[in-house]
Amino acid sequence: MDQIGSNKPEKKDRRDFLKFLLSLGLTGFGVATIYPVISFLKPPKQAEVEVNSVVAGKLDDIKTGESKIIRFGNKPVIIIHTEDDKFRALSATCTHLDCTVQYKKDEKIIWCACHNGKYDLYGKNISGPPPRPLDKFKVVIKNDELIVSKEA
Repeated sequence: MDQIGSNKPEKKDRRDFLKFLLSLGLTGFGVATIYPVISFLKPPKQAEVEVNSVVAGKLDDIKTGESKIIRFGNKPVIIIHTEDDKFRALSATCTHLDCTVQYKKDEKIIWCACHNGKYDLYGKNISGPPPRPLDKFKVVIKNDELIVSKEA
């Protein structure tokens, strides 16, 4: 009887060891499967591009009363050629939820289509949910080219 009794703890130890190995293998498989999926779904971090000024194009590219969206590093900037023949450059990113704004020529406003936010031509928020004005940029005309730079 001693031999039968001594085999039971050995079988239990073996069974526990096999359960441990199986659990470890399943955990490893789960991690090896889930980690790449999560890594794929999470967008990579992009370094902020530091830009002081950009050439927005030729003077004749934007007709009076029209607008153009350009890239200023990683961010969009809207340039508006006003009726009084001046150029204004503002951030084209709405201050509410970062949607891209557009110029509505007929109403002479800058409009965000996401939640009907409206800004005047100076970037001041006039209606809707935007909490603050658009960031301003400086426009300089040099050799018939529009140069947009950060406002000091």
